[in-house]
Amino acid sequence: MESFEIFVVARALHVIGVVVWIGGVAFVTTVLIPSLKKVANTDDRLALFEQLEGKFSLQAKVSTLLTGVTGYYMLEVMNAWGRYQYLSFWWMHLMTFVWAVFTLVLFVLEPLVLHRWFAQRATENSDSAFTWLHRMHIVLLTLSCIAIVGAMAGAHGL
Repeated sequence: MESFEIFVVARALHVIGVVVWIGGVAFVTTVLIPSLKKVANTDDRLALFEQLEGKFSLQAKVSTLLTGVTGYYMLEVMNAWGRYQYLSFWWMHLMTFVWAVFTLVLFVLEPLVLHRWFAQRATENSDSAFTWLHRMHIVLLTLSCIAIVGAMAGAHGL
């Protein structure tokens, strides 16, 4: 395969990674958490969240890794690292920031701190814990969507 074809495959895998990752975040933010907040039994709410979140965790990790590896590859091939020096490429800064936040949460904070902290908080005050969780997801989803819009506009010359 020629280098141009490899680049095209990398870009396609990058887009698939973003679709799976941010699509999952959109589902969790707009469907899963609001549905869980309506579960009356708080013990059931936390147990169901942990069961479903556990299933999504691997998908999120794989898709963010795929996105990071392909993004790095494309920056290298295009020799585009210099774009980070210009505010006109704000969408690249935001894209990288969003990716870094999710990667930090998924691979470091969630397994080491957030899982136990959230479970404890949800046990003490489930409504408050799930409201906090929902707000954090709304912020991250909003930043992700802004990054996607900016990346599509920026990649097509705007």
